[in-house]
Amino acid sequence: MTTVPPLDLAEIAASVGLPDEHARTAAAERQGRLTKPAGALGRLEDLSVWLAGVQGSCPPRPLTDARLVIFAGDHGVASAGVSAFPAEVTAQMVVNFLAGGAAANVLARQVGAQVRVADLAVAVDVPAAPAEVTRWKVRQGSGRIDVEDALTFAEAEQAFRAGMAIADLEVDSGADVLLTGDMGIANTTPSSVLVAALTRSDAVAVMGRGTGLDDAGWMRKCAVIRDALVRARPHTGEPLELLASSGGADLAAMTGFLVQAGVRRTPVILDGIVSAACALLAAQIAYRCTHWFLAGSRSTEPAQRIALDRLALEPVLDYGLRLGEGTGALLALPILRAAGATLAEMATFDEAGVAGKADPVAAPTLVDADETT
Repeated sequence: MTTVPPLDLAEIAASVGLPDEHARTAAAERQGRLTKPAGALGRLEDLSVWLAGVQGSCPPRPLTDARLVIFAGDHGVASAGVSAFPAEVTAQMVVNFLAGGAAANVLARQVGAQVRVADLAVAVDVPAAPAEVTRWKVRQGSGRIDVEDALTFAEAEQAFRAGMAIADLEVDSGADVLLTGDMGIANTTPSSVLVAALTRSDAVAVMGRGTGLDDAGWMRKCAVIRDALVRARPHTGEPLELLASSGGADLAAMTGFLVQAGVRRTPVILDGIVSAACALLAAQIAYRCTHWFLAGSRSTEPAQRIALDRLALEPVLDYGLRLGEGTGALLALPILRAAGATLAEMATFDEAGVAGKADPVAAPTLVDADETT
């Protein structure tokens, strides 16, 4: 029997490089020569420079092969009443994704992205799910994190490796941009715990209403996060141990996916709170990872704002989304494409024969009155 060596996170982190600074500089310089006032396209200009850097190309290439990966898993804290929906919805939604009927599928068709689903810890076997969905499964459900660990350390490591392997598969088969999605009833609770633990925030600061909790549900969720934080804080210096104690297999896999995207020099558009929590963990493992991340959408979850502030990422959109699934990342994709296209396809002042910014008009010379006589 072959023994798998333990993950060397330091070695993995050393493999994450930075985007191409020469391409970024060239993109910023080209922006200054396009037929428009400097800064007139606002954030589109910043996005085009970012895209040039992560592609290592100025002008940037069109994004033609976007892949959304939805990481699915159940969480034991659902039994504590922290979600407005029952736990069985996770498996039902996986079926819906596979049938093409979810919001993520609709938006993906609109923006030309492929959708993958990975079952890491759905609590039941999903009927008729293909092997490409179930091959990554670590366990059925994750532990209730306010009273027990979500995973064993070995399971956390297994899930992390699965996420790395999924990223490799997507990049090796041609993906030029990756998008993160999630599906798991109660997954905002462990995500909030991870953010609170890593940013030294208290339970109330990270609390959101998830899928639409009433006040009683909000108070139950707050108590669960408070108790889970007590268990999480001793592990904040060890990412895999933190994922084992307070995350889940789906979150561990997404974290591995994000780190490996950095290793593979592939841009990622993040979605909501789950993506932000995993991005925070990925940054703890390899700080250079954040340069490969774009925050797609600001969700209604306070923990996401805290995480993105820590990561210094400004969301592309703020539409009040709280669905997850990758919907916010999908909506940001056409804006990123538009940013790249403007940099690549707009004419410069010289090419278009358009006069550039006018030189300041020289002030008239004042003549002493005595000199005119």
